[in-house]
Amino acid sequence: MLKAGVLGAGHLGKIHLRLLNQSTKYELVGFYDADPENAKRVVDEFGYTYFDSIDNLIEAVDVVDIVTPTLSHYDCAKKAIKKGKHIFIEKPITNTVEEAETIRTLVAEHGVKGQVGHVERFNPAFIGVKDKIENPMFIETHRLAEFNPRGTDVPVVLDLMIHDIDIILSVVNSPVKHISASGVSVVSETPDIANARIEFKNGCVANLTASRISLKNMRKTRFFQKDAYISVDFLEKKCEVVKMKDAPENPGDFDMILQNAEGIKKQIYFDNPEIENNNAILDELETFADAINNNTKPIVTLHDGTEALRVANMIINQF
Repeated sequence: MLKAGVLGAGHLGKIHLRLLNQSTKYELVGFYDADPENAKRVVDEFGYTYFDSIDNLIEAVDVVDIVTPTLSHYDCAKKAIKKGKHIFIEKPITNTVEEAETIRTLVAEHGVKGQVGHVERFNPAFIGVKDKIENPMFIETHRLAEFNPRGTDVPVVLDLMIHDIDIILSVVNSPVKHISASGVSVVSETPDIANARIEFKNGCVANLTASRISLKNMRKTRFFQKDAYISVDFLEKKCEVVKMKDAPENPGDFDMILQNAEGIKKQIYFDNPEIENNNAILDELETFADAINNNTKPIVTLHDGTEALRVANMIINQF
């Protein structure tokens, strides 16, 4: 079992603490939080061991789980890596692309591993269809959330849209050619609603919408590709695959047949995969343990986290 420690015991930090404590792949050593009163509450309620400094926690573990505010990710990661510790780092990877690049260099120099907490990669609905997504040419995403003051210190692009940016970059095998975007601040100092259009060199276009002042929650993505339409509902954990193939000579009574203007007939059929329920946060943490133990590449690499941040910043710079 790998010895793990958590930096940051806020809302998400407490979830990480609970799951690491449950995991059979980690031994939870303890945590550090910059707010002594919050730290005391966590100790009193859950009994986890509190370390009075980041350095002391880093010394005691093999893996440092960084769940602090984004502005401190870089300093925390740098300290851990220089002590030879593996790092799991919440999204976005850091505050700037330059910081992210430095972390990647340090990890290589010190021979440790890093993974970024882009948790939607572990969503069972996405896992169910990702092997069926082949060269999509149009992608549409909607990630809408009811207002929550927690998270409004960063633009909605870094708070919400970055999840979809990472998913899109993981399935589109082409460099970004052009980005256009707009954002509106409604209740925060930074944009609360944003829309972006990402054009890739291979011709794929992705249209992303994110809002944190909606009346209802929604996390849906639709992929359009040759002879197939794939939808993923990240919130409801549902997916749908609609495929087309050449129509049979003698279609059955219940076959769905489309005919285009040229007279070509296609049969529509549904191919909805099985979805296996999971705990996505536990899975991302445990697959990182596997990557360390087996010396394999983490599922969401520091490179992936850096590229998602790079595209997010390109979008924000359009506002």
